[in-house]
Amino acid sequence: MAIIEHSATLAAPPERVFSLLERVEDFVDYSDLIRAIEPLGDGRYRWYVHAVGMDWTFEVAITESRAPEVLAWESLSGVHNRGRYRLTPVSEGTEVALTLEYEIKNRLVEKAVNRAVRPLVNRVSQQILDRVEDRL
Repeated sequence: MAIIEHSATLAAPPERVFSLLERVEDFVDYSDLIRAIEPLGDGRYRWYVHAVGMDWTFEVAITESRAPEVLAWESLSGVHNRGRYRLTPVSEGTEVALTLEYEIKNRLVEKAVNRAVRPLVNRVSQQILDRVEDRL
């Protein structure tokens, strides 16, 4: 599995940041690449994403929600991935650290995705955190 990490500091306390991050269905407003997020119940969501010239659909389940410190998920279908937001209070507000692991089984697709995914995830993660901060 490939691992991507990204972090940023938001000028707000962890409780306020977490309250926005835990509203998963609102992520569609935080990134231009997320086309839709469909709540399925029981902490599960179906994501529709357009990235690297392709449409991606996958279901994820929230695996850990410990306010205001951790929000984690894992895919149930589609591209196998799991991720975690870890929120840490700092003097400037909250450090938000994202760790994302993914695995693509198709070698042709994997090569194309691997070249594009690290800068793409960093860009999307920063876009999400910038828009979360705007809402704070």
